[in-house]
Amino acid sequence: MVDSSPRRMMAFLFFLVLFSPMAIDIYLPALPVMAVDFGVSEVRVQDTITWYMLSFGLGQLVAGPLADRFGRRPIALAGIVLYGISSSLAYLAATLDGLLFARLLQGLAACATSVSAFACVRDCFGPEKSGKMISYLNGAICFIPALAPILGSYLTIAFGWRSNFSFMAGFAVVGLLFVALGFKETKPKVTPNNTTEKAPLFSLSRYVDVLKTPQFLFNAVLCMLAMAVILAYVTSAPMWMINTLGLTMENFTAWFSVNAALNILGGFVIAPVLMDKLGTRRALKAGLGMIVAGGFLMLLGGQTALLFMSPIFINSVGFALVLGACAGKALAPFGDKAGTAAALLGVFQMTGAGALVSVMQRLSWSAPELMALHMLLLLPALVMLMLPLGRQWHPVQA
Repeated sequence: MVDSSPRRMMAFLFFLVLFSPMAIDIYLPALPVMAVDFGVSEVRVQDTITWYMLSFGLGQLVAGPLADRFGRRPIALAGIVLYGISSSLAYLAATLDGLLFARLLQGLAACATSVSAFACVRDCFGPEKSGKMISYLNGAICFIPALAPILGSYLTIAFGWRSNFSFMAGFAVVGLLFVALGFKETKPKVTPNNTTEKAPLFSLSRYVDVLKTPQFLFNAVLCMLAMAVILAYVTSAPMWMINTLGLTMENFTAWFSVNAALNILGGFVIAPVLMDKLGTRRALKAGLGMIVAGGFLMLLGGQTALLFMSPIFINSVGFALVLGACAGKALAPFGDKAGTAAALLGVFQMTGAGALVSVMQRLSWSAPELMALHMLLLLPALVMLMLPLGRQWHPVQA
């Protein structure tokens, strides 16, 4: 353990991972209003989320090696500063194109704080406990979907949609003070056998070494597919439930908050307990089974709020199991390359999921049909996990 106080370290890690979901969830209730304000289609406004996810993932290819070379703390601080600047630009954006540019910068900023946090998990808790700690972080992340849309609804109604971005800018100022004053470096010290400091900063071989590891690839792809389900939900649910099903902004927020509460329960309680009792492989099977079951249930059509959200509720618990089991296994083989491995995992999980969802949104399918498709894409993975090769790619021990 790098820090003498695990609880203190986890408090900082919780805070660092909040920047990313806040940039997505706080303004979700405002999406229909923004479409009208800018005079654009629903899909174009949804691009403010997918573009953010794309830059969030790709930016980790830079943030990861930088965190390995210069340390987790300076990269986290730089990310917070850029987050404040990009949030201010989003607040001032006069056109959708200007907002999209600000969102690209915001994605780069949030990826820096996220990479720093997940690399710190590997630094402080080692390969065996990383999966459990990542599940706790996922639970912390889910506090934002529970609270942010409620706050976003109030801000949008009282002050307009732009106030969501001014709030994010203020959060960055608070975060800068909090992290600068108390967050200590966790990067492992250089040893004679550690070549991280001597290697080129952006050496292709560092990425290749990670990508050619089957254990990483298998688990990273599962994280990507599971995250695509979540992203498809957060981008399509506001338009479907408010514009198609006729819910008010407040009613949508209530449904969204219930689901976020299930995410918290899954991340903090269900996933850690099941991974402890069953092991990550059995927990992963359970999570994949829940997501696939949700996909078949979503095929019923989702023509009411209950029919649409019930499969989402099932998926939320399944997602916590999949992410907790797979993220830890994906990072387990790496020590001095933990930052690079975390960055590549982020590329799969964010950019890969964002690209997949963006392409699927261009299909002339309803939101429930798209959600069902994303959930059922995990069915082959469930079958693969039961085969000898799949068991080798997700071993019982890291």
